[in-house]
Amino acid sequence: MIHPYRIWQDVYIIGSAEISHPYDCCIYLVDAGELVLIDAGAGKSFNRLVDNIFGLGFAPERLNSLIATHCHIDHIGALSQFRQEYGVKIIAHKLDAQAIESGVGVGAELYGVDYQTCRVETKLERAKHNLSFSKHELKTLHIPGHTRGSIVVYTDIAGKRVLFGQDIHGPYEVAWGGDPSQAITSLQKLIDLRADILCEGHFGIYQPASKVKRYIESYLYQLQQRTGQRR
Repeated sequence: MIHPYRIWQDVYIIGSAEISHPYDCCIYLVDAGELVLIDAGAGKSFNRLVDNIFGLGFAPERLNSLIATHCHIDHIGALSQFRQEYGVKIIAHKLDAQAIESGVGVGAELYGVDYQTCRVETKLERAKHNLSFSKHELKTLHIPGHTRGSIVVYTDIAGKRVLFGQDIHGPYEVAWGGDPSQAITSLQKLIDLRADILCEGHFGIYQPASKVKRYIESYLYQLQQRTGQRR
């Protein structure tokens, strides 16, 4: 396994299939004055994630919020553990909050995970939200397509826009709450953000802006070919 590391000023990766557990998505930490986690992995690596936060020089007691980009188990498995242990506030879109709170439709059975349901304190309803912390502001954007309530998070730090883009690669399957037509619109919105650094949901970090744009465009093109939709 590789170690957690700093991506950009105040932005870190603390978990992934290579860093914390093979079932985990990429898990990001932002020192926004208060510590903010973006996604939580599949639930089998909680202790390692805590150790990784310590290893980067941060006290987990400073954790304030955990933003769930969508309701699939590999992103939400440890929500309840972080909430119970450190009192973090769980933030997710309203359209995915029901699955997070009930456990229905999160896919835990496919991973052999005993999912602990978790209350969502902040249920986002608008297309865009600004989440203000003492050092940085994090913005959320609703991008349905992977799930109905999928969101991304982005922030501008030291002259660079960092986009936490969740599962840009998909899949965009109806059985998993997906909608390819909505995903086409959503991926174009991500391109329009003109991010300098992309922190993807499973495939790591992309930079500079030209590589971010090409990466997102490649999946947009695949969806357009699949659906017959063209801009």
